[in-house]
Amino acid sequence: MEETGKVWLAGAGPGDAGLLTVKAKELLKKADVIVYDALISLEIFAQIPQGKELIDVGKRAGCHTCSQSQINELLLQKAKEGKWVLRLKGGDPFIFGRGGEELELLAKEGVPFEIVPGVTSASAAAAYAGIPVTHRDYVSSFHVITGHERKDGESRIQYEPLVKAGGTLVFLMGIAALENICNGLMDAGMDGRTPAAVIEQGTTSRQRKIIASVKTIAARAGEEQIQAPAVIVVGQVCGLERSFAWSEKRILAGRQFLITRPWEHQQSLVGRLRDMGAQVIEMPAIRVCSIRENSEFERVLREQMEEEKEKWMVFTSSIGVRIFFEKLGKSSLDIRDILGGQVKIAAIGCATQRKLLEYGWRTDLVPEEYCAGALGRELAKKAVKGSSIRIFRARNGSEELLPPLAGQGFSVEDIPLYDTEHQIYGEECKRIKEAFDRGEIDAVTFTSASTVRGFVEAMGDLDYTGCRAVCIGRQTAKEAAKYGMEIQISAQASIDSMVELLVGCYGKRKNE
Repeated sequence: MEETGKVWLAGAGPGDAGLLTVKAKELLKKADVIVYDALISLEIFAQIPQGKELIDVGKRAGCHTCSQSQINELLLQKAKEGKWVLRLKGGDPFIFGRGGEELELLAKEGVPFEIVPGVTSASAAAAYAGIPVTHRDYVSSFHVITGHERKDGESRIQYEPLVKAGGTLVFLMGIAALENICNGLMDAGMDGRTPAAVIEQGTTSRQRKIIASVKTIAARAGEEQIQAPAVIVVGQVCGLERSFAWSEKRILAGRQFLITRPWEHQQSLVGRLRDMGAQVIEMPAIRVCSIRENSEFERVLREQMEEEKEKWMVFTSSIGVRIFFEKLGKSSLDIRDILGGQVKIAAIGCATQRKLLEYGWRTDLVPEEYCAGALGRELAKKAVKGSSIRIFRARNGSEELLPPLAGQGFSVEDIPLYDTEHQIYGEECKRIKEAFDRGEIDAVTFTSASTVRGFVEAMGDLDYTGCRAVCIGRQTAKEAAKYGMEIQISAQASIDSMVELLVGCYGKRKNE
């Protein structure tokens, strides 16, 4: 008999990936099956590793993929198959998330489960709008209420006790009933001048907020065409928004970028963009695979050790540097012998130079323009005639590097260390295409021609003319231009330069 699996009922928070709990993030990697809701943001969804069984049970207004009873049965079925199941819900599963209902059947059947609370939009959306739900000078309690009306249109809200309590009121799932909620509060004795707020898609790049009074907020929300999901906040604390507003002041607030760099090299770029307020969808278009059977590697290094002439070792990426030292550590060679004699080091740019320095290797040449062609030209000028040049890089490296070295009397060997393979995507691509169609992705970053090709292969029939491509280097831009993308090229082939370009093109101006 197959061993019973386990279910984790976890909250994914309100949308900002930074609000996903550490435990929930670990479960994305650990689970075999992920059963997710419609409100899971694309930024979080993109962090799910490849190879997971993904099941969409999202409930959208007027459209339910699965009924609640079907979801309950699905969780039970997958657990009984011996699988580890992550039930991922927006916000917190126990705050109007029907989490308790989903556990009842599991408990009855003796299936083990754990509960992972999530950050609720009831407080997070208000916080991102600059509204503290409690403040001792104004209010000492807050109340979270479902604004969702019954099918017969009747309200389930007891307005009089809420008004008498005097606390901050937070209504979830109530945007369709906003006018009824405001009228109910005023009919129960609330002053129509009481400050109120509506926050649409709180904590995300599409956050919008309206601050008004209980009497006027419904009309204002209608004028601005506020849509679900939205949180309604009522109370004197809403007036503090003028002083405490912060999230929209970040220079890249309201922007969403898609990053195609390989996983291991994304974090510096992703972290910096998120720190400036952007939402970032991580979609590595390629993965790096070290070439295992690589007899050439040790052979060329042994030959280098025996040469007495000037010798150059050339690196074209920080990935190549890392893999070089991994291979060196597994070989029978001694690093002291490799660097003996007249060995000089060249790097394509500052990132590769920094990576070499981590291993104690200082560079003798870094071109002013960080590209393969410039590296080849400057190396051809600096190397002594008759020098041996060994290039350690990807198997299908840029063709621009070798021509400047040809016919100059150098002994050149191009040693492949790794392959780049295109990543394969499924459900994530569908959601990304939908985001492009809605105009929710401001730009896609590309750091090599191979990331462009990997992105195109993954996205298929996307209309690329609507894709704004921020590229490192001319070769990358040339590849993106083949598909009709709108091109922007960073001044230098570096992450610092790419960030500067994104801020310059998409950042807020001082008067905004």
